[in-house]
Amino acid sequence: QVQLVESGGGLVQPGGSLRLSCEASGSIVSINDMGWHRQAPGKQRELVATITSGGRTNYVDSVKGRFTVSRDNAKNTVTLQMNSLKPEDTAVYYCKADVRMSRYSSYSTYYWGQGTQVTVSS
Repeated sequence: QVQLVESGGGLVQPGGSLRLSCEASGSIVSINDMGWHRQAPGKQRELVATITSGGRTNYVDSVKGRFTVSRDNAKNTVTLQMNSLKPEDTAVYYCKADVRMSRYSSYSTYYWGQGTQVTVSS
């Protein structure tokens, strides 16, 4: 079993910044991709940013140049630095991790955090 604990959400004015953090714990041998998704009210959940175990990143076009995803493999954490925030960034942000749980197999499975609210409003 794996638990992902998120922190850093809150209320910020347009143009402001927030940093989201997520720590994975439990039966972890290693973690492949980690990343962030978000879901606004009445909308489908969308991919925001991902980062591989080697540090390669991908971003949805709407956040490129504003958000930065990073990770610390030793701590099993992933961070999303969000700058120049816009009202349309308002959503619940969810951490995701693809976790290898057994040293006997390369099998991995996705786990999700509980979500943290980000509200961008003047």
